[in-house]
Amino acid sequence: MLEFVQVTEAAALAAARLMGRGDGEAVDRVAVEAMRGALAQLPIRGRVVIGEGERDEAPMLYIGEEVGAGTGYPVDMAVDPVEGTTLVARGQPNAISVIAASERGGILHAPDVYMEKLIVGPAAAGRVDLRWPTARNLSTIASSLRRSVQDITVVILDRPRHAGLIEQVREAGARIRLISDGDVSAAIAAALSGTGVHAVMGIGGAPEGVLAAAALRCLGGEIQGRFWFRNDEERERVRGMGVDDPDRVFLTEDLVPGREVVFSCTGITDGDLFKGVLFFAGGQRTHTLVMGARCGEIRFVDSVHVADRGRVGPIRLF
Repeated sequence: MLEFVQVTEAAALAAARLMGRGDGEAVDRVAVEAMRGALAQLPIRGRVVIGEGERDEAPMLYIGEEVGAGTGYPVDMAVDPVEGTTLVARGQPNAISVIAASERGGILHAPDVYMEKLIVGPAAAGRVDLRWPTARNLSTIASSLRRSVQDITVVILDRPRHAGLIEQVREAGARIRLISDGDVSAAIAAALSGTGVHAVMGIGGAPEGVLAAAALRCLGGEIQGRFWFRNDEERERVRGMGVDDPDRVFLTEDLVPGREVVFSCTGITDGDLFKGVLFFAGGQRTHTLVMGARCGEIRFVDSVHVADRGRVGPIRLF
């Protein structure tokens, strides 16, 4: 499990060097190259099923790409070397590097289309329904937490398509936190106590929904998702990837059915959950969350990377 920490750390370290430089393409490029290089050191036969694009869009980690050293266990992987490319380019908070892995067939092959999502923590898992009215779900979430709806905070991507949803949440009385990017990070926050986030609602990317499902498998939360198509071509793309009923509601275990699920994410910029990469004389420091669904382990890993021992002073405890 811990070997995947090195993968997200490598991508985060590379991307963080370009924080605030205004070049999102460069951020993606260096992170992808670093993640690919780190994966090449792992004794696995990996296959990317959720990636950055198709094969002709190199240097992205494309869907179907074989990664790893080519020995050991066959593994399916979902990757996002930089979740929040624009956040890094602008020097804004909450950008992370993410990877999820499972045995072959353990991660849904979801194309890069939109998905309507409802994400809750362990207390409300199994008690909500994406097909219900917004107010009913909020009432259920509140009661599961022994709170009033007015005490609930919902994270929603700040997009014009969410104008109606935002109005419904406001009418129900819940609080809203609008974010520009980073719904995987928001999903993790919804499943952790003390973050002040109780649900994530709205339409975002399907690949991010699968990554969120991997994290929630480890944390005990729940995601319900339904593809949201802009045209018939997108619907046929989903059918072409083996989904017989594109209009169904997918549960957490539908998106990530594997038993040996591992999830790792490393902070790139400082955020609500993770410290970003810290650069100091002669080295860097990273903050990572790594989890395993079957083993039940959840670890926050604080790593110091020494590049020049001659310049490194005393390492601070925190």
